[in-house]
Amino acid sequence: MRTVEGKVVVLGSQGVGKTSLVVRYIGKMFSHHISPTIGASFFTCNINIDDTRVKLQVWDTAGQERFRSMVPMYYRNANAALLVFDITQYFTFNSIKKWVSELERNVDEPMVYCIVGNKTDLGTHRKVSREEAQQYANDIGGKYFESSALHDEGIEDVFVNTAMELISLSKDPLTRSLRIYDSVESTLRSPSLTHYDPNDSSSSEIDPAQNSKQCC
Repeated sequence: MRTVEGKVVVLGSQGVGKTSLVVRYIGKMFSHHISPTIGASFFTCNINIDDTRVKLQVWDTAGQERFRSMVPMYYRNANAALLVFDITQYFTFNSIKKWVSELERNVDEPMVYCIVGNKTDLGTHRKVSREEAQQYANDIGGKYFESSALHDEGIEDVFVNTAMELISLSKDPLTRSLRIYDSVESTLRSPSLTHYDPNDSSSSEIDPAQNSKQCC
């Protein structure tokens, strides 16, 4: 099986639900009490699309301003960015625009941009319209999705689209950092998760099937 392995960085303001999105999709879990990320957390996710396995190396970055200076080490050589904002907080939408400008200045290779408007379960308090966010995504050559980590809505589309875009990116001669190779494995559960927190001396592997009872 052909394998495309790419680095994905998750960016956005504190409290927009970056970690909740990642853990909801990869770990099939949701918690109202996820602690703020310190530095970054690392996950791997395998997605099979037709005859290609896409391995996403997902770096979930801290949204707190005091960790901002650390973020460049995590988006260096990234192939895709999930830029998450809270649809009820307009300043978080402006924040992702700043991240895009920074990525455009500092990432040399072509990049997949996925704009994610999270917390659609709070739609009655919406401050950022779907139309405005969609237009911005179009302007930067990205895709726009809306999601609710609480209700597990729209998240699969975000990750599957990212995987498909990385397959397309693998055919771009300007892309050098993607790893492309043949794997002897023909069947893989999808998705799978390895979670590494740089602030924790232990790491753990989570089987989504074992955690299905915890899903909301």
